[in-house]
Amino acid sequence: MNCLEPFTSLAFDVWQQPKGADAFHSFARFSTSQSPTLKSLFLLLLKAMGKILGVVNQKGGVGKTTTAINLSACLALEGLRTLLVDCDPQANASSGIGFQRDDNRRSIYDVLMGDCPAEQVILPTEIDHLWLLPGSKNLTGANVELAGATDRALRLRRALAPLRDAYDLIILDCPPALDLLTLNVLSAAETLLVPMQAEYFALEGISELISTLERVRAAYNPSLTIEGVLLTMYDDRTNLAQQVTETLREYFRERLYRTVIPRNVRLAEAPSHGKPVALYDARSRGTEAYFELAGEFLARNQIESPRSAERKVAAAARPNVKVSFWPYS
Repeated sequence: MNCLEPFTSLAFDVWQQPKGADAFHSFARFSTSQSPTLKSLFLLLLKAMGKILGVVNQKGGVGKTTTAINLSACLALEGLRTLLVDCDPQANASSGIGFQRDDNRRSIYDVLMGDCPAEQVILPTEIDHLWLLPGSKNLTGANVELAGATDRALRLRRALAPLRDAYDLIILDCPPALDLLTLNVLSAAETLLVPMQAEYFALEGISELISTLERVRAAYNPSLTIEGVLLTMYDDRTNLAQQVTETLREYFRERLYRTVIPRNVRLAEAPSHGKPVALYDARSRGTEAYFELAGEFLARNQIESPRSAERKVAAAARPNVKVSFWPYS
């Protein structure tokens, strides 16, 4: 198989396996047809109920968990029922929203092993409309324990299927490796958000990820596609960052998010306090960036959040004020 099959408006053009030094220049291109647009006069429909989004990149240290935590928090603060699923044995997504490691607490590991349904493991968080399916260090053993199971790549998809009607969005944080846990995320997700730094090695990682997606689509999940590529820890003062951005924009076109996540001290401090940055420092650049990302994500998917609808109603109810300047007429 030498191409990724088209899927709705996010279709890939034919993609050939890159070779040699050109590997990082040969990304899959995306069509620009049917790009979602904002409809200013009509409410956008909440038509993506239960959408499953995987936050994935096999390269570590690119901001996957930070993005999963803070995007989930911003969407929940916008009134969308959001479930964050921590599929990483490090369980940083769990500790990042206030749940410290607890070996006695049930986790996604127990769900994957078939010991209990996901509904019995889900925990509420301090943010209304945000819930957590926690991870644990036991997930390290899942790669070995599930190796002989015939449905080893489909355990997560089957566990999440009964939950889709209960949540507007399900966000999966996956480990920085192409192992069995990541394969479960790729099999369960509808679309993928790929955080990456504006660096050369990150470009090579994207090429490898697309190759993996091709195989997963053929074997387990034909509808899997890339939601978008997100630049994180971004410093626009460097020539390298600007060059990588242009390279990604050339190949991914509208799939490269306009929003970029800057390097920000408050964003880095927030996990040590067990809070998303929106709760840790609501005025920080990190908070602003993730709310901007949430808005762009919702606009792309033609979803209007309850808070957005409330703001529109409030704005429409305000009286029009005519401003006059001297000399008055």
